[in-house]
Amino acid sequence: MRAVDLIAKKRDGGELKKEELEFLIKGYVSGEIPDYQMSAFLMAVFFSGMSFAEMATLTRVMMYSGDTFDLSSITGVKVDKHSTGGVGDKVSLILAPLVASAGVPVPMVSGRGLGHTGGTLDKLESIPGFTTGMDGKRFIDQIKRIGVAIIGQTDNFVPADKKLYAMRDVTATVESIPLISGSIISKKVASGADSFVFDVKTGTGAFMDTEDRARELAHSLIGVMKELGKKSMALITDMNQPLGRAIGNSLEVIECIESLKGNPPSDLREICMELGMRMLLLGERAATLEEAAGILQERWASGAALQKFQEMVKAQGGNPDIIDNPSLLDVSPDRKDLTSSRDGVIAGFEAREIGNVCMLLGAGRATYDAPIDYGVGLICHKKIGEVVKKGEPVFTIYHRGGKSLREAEKRLSQAVIISDNLVYPPKLIKSEIQ
Repeated sequence: MRAVDLIAKKRDGGELKKEELEFLIKGYVSGEIPDYQMSAFLMAVFFSGMSFAEMATLTRVMMYSGDTFDLSSITGVKVDKHSTGGVGDKVSLILAPLVASAGVPVPMVSGRGLGHTGGTLDKLESIPGFTTGMDGKRFIDQIKRIGVAIIGQTDNFVPADKKLYAMRDVTATVESIPLISGSIISKKVASGADSFVFDVKTGTGAFMDTEDRARELAHSLIGVMKELGKKSMALITDMNQPLGRAIGNSLEVIECIESLKGNPPSDLREICMELGMRMLLLGERAATLEEAAGILQERWASGAALQKFQEMVKAQGGNPDIIDNPSLLDVSPDRKDLTSSRDGVIAGFEAREIGNVCMLLGAGRATYDAPIDYGVGLICHKKIGEVVKKGEPVFTIYHRGGKSLREAEKRLSQAVIISDNLVYPPKLIKSEIQ
């Protein structure tokens, strides 16, 4: 078997067999297949696509390239959630403890922010002492004890994905839906969960900028899960504006704490409820969406979800006092309002650019090993469809001693669209894919 023959087969639209894909991926991870041949293979996949059977095989090979977690000793159906990323997306910090407080175990292996999107791990690590590094035994023990854990990848957790993603990043093949699906699902299934809910975002702040592309990815994710014998659902959700009001690590943690205390922005509450309801269905905790909604509403209102969040923070080494004293979080004292230059209605945002501005301020990173500033970011005071007066704040910029402030103001002002006409807010939940 030769790599060049398999590259040609895929280039010409052929379907690769199990042993052929194993040969390619295992050979690349071991160093026997060079970067230039894997680069050619990835481009062949980009143009020719893959069948669900091929994607399932690719996922399995990637998944078993390193450590996996066996959660069979944990009682109940374990359910995880994955978001394709956006601006101000702090859903996991609310959703995981909320669902766990309702009796569904939530094992979550999350990622860091890169580019315009924020990362769940970065937000959590803005909590003093919080650690996202955890071996399999501690991960399992924590889920048994409190029902939830959010951790990062270990060095030997799906190493094939790390190596393939790095190659995709420099070969213009990141957007390939088969490769996206394999990357997401290999990590999620390796974490040991039984069922999955996907939040596939679409809009100006999403990787899938059109609904058609978002649906294509959702169908791909669910199709591969079926091939692997796993249950899953997907929601297509709007990412044409920041989710909630806060963008930036400490600022988003504070918003999550306030939300769990009963003061969430309406869009953040809606998406947490909709995803959570489906997690309860898959976790066999509720038989209908209505029953699931009732359970989650009670858990949220009673403070049980907030308590579960505090338990998770304490279990992972974080300071639980942040619940009552959010000032313990690092938030820059340097801030400046970006005000509206005219009267009107907020008609839209370039949400990706808003995320890029946060990265410019220091809240995000351009490379995986770049340092970040937990205390900078933005508060978005106005959302699409809301009236704004001249001189009224649209954003508050949390900067660090003026670093990149002037450029941030310029780019933010260009990322806001103001109209004289009535504008309706976008529908948050676009559709559901099963």
